[in-house]
Amino acid sequence: MADPRFFHKVGPFTAGRIAEAIEATVEPADQADRIFSDTGTLEAAGAHVLSFFENVKYKDALAKTKAGGVVVRPDHADRVPAGAMRFLTPLPYRSFALAVQMFYPDATVEPAVDDSAWIAEDAIIGTGVRIEAGAVIEEQAEIADGCWIQSNAVVGRGCRVGAGTRIGRGVVVTYALIGERCRIYAGTTIGTRGFGFAMDRRGHIDLPQLGRVVIGDDVEIGANCSIDRGMSGDTEVGNGTRIDNLVHIGHNVRIGKGCVLCAQVGIAGSAVLEDFVVLGGQVGIGPHSRVGTGVQMAAKSGSWRDVEAGAKLCGVPAVPIREFHRRNVILERLSRDRNARDDQS
Repeated sequence: MADPRFFHKVGPFTAGRIAEAIEATVEPADQADRIFSDTGTLEAAGAHVLSFFENVKYKDALAKTKAGGVVVRPDHADRVPAGAMRFLTPLPYRSFALAVQMFYPDATVEPAVDDSAWIAEDAIIGTGVRIEAGAVIEEQAEIADGCWIQSNAVVGRGCRVGAGTRIGRGVVVTYALIGERCRIYAGTTIGTRGFGFAMDRRGHIDLPQLGRVVIGDDVEIGANCSIDRGMSGDTEVGNGTRIDNLVHIGHNVRIGKGCVLCAQVGIAGSAVLEDFVVLGGQVGIGPHSRVGTGVQMAAKSGSWRDVEAGAKLCGVPAVPIREFHRRNVILERLSRDRNARDDQS
């Protein structure tokens, strides 16, 4: 299914082996030796391709699919067409993601240092590292084992990059300590000077930004993000957090583990996100506010107050989703009544 010019596929695999890898139960069990060669969408899949179904919006596509197997919840098993195998799991999307990883594993790092890369004499470079054309590794930087520094990336003076981390094309890392197995994509800047100064009509006075950026393990940071270093303490990103493209994180922000920040989120200085916070696209978080564990905020919401754990918010200023919808209903009724009065006059 994927273009072989860009993506390397492995396999094929038996249904039984796939089921074990994706934590699913396969039916019919007596066909566990059936071969699958790829993954794909319900619409495009063929007899030896594995697909998945989770959202009932796609029930028609499921009914018409030619896929040889479908990853599906047990309560949707009867929707799978006859002849297709069922891979039963309570979390179809998660299991399908594991299947795609199985067929399309991450490219392995082929150790090499391009002649055009510049590496300071006192930089520490681990084993099995790949450093591509035009990359710069400055003085006292540390690149741990198995890292991949892509073309024109910069790892600044004294920075540390943990084992197995991949730094994308044109990424600039300064004043930062980065954990293991992270993925940082093209054009992102980490450790930029924070936006801190004393406002004065005689001329704004810069406040030196003397902190760092500390990123945990297994963090993914999308393309063209900006993460500012702290003013005195550190800007922190917790283990397993996922950050989409075009996100800005201000100085001294602290982000917990397992958070998800969608595109164009902006987090102002010294805000705190506790664990497993999910922010939709273009959400804004005000300075010095705390967002509790498990909070979810819908796209384009904005909040500058503390938010209690587990809240689900929407709007500007952000309010509980039910309250947001209730207000909209009231406004629609008021507007309808106003229009009716205008028509009668």
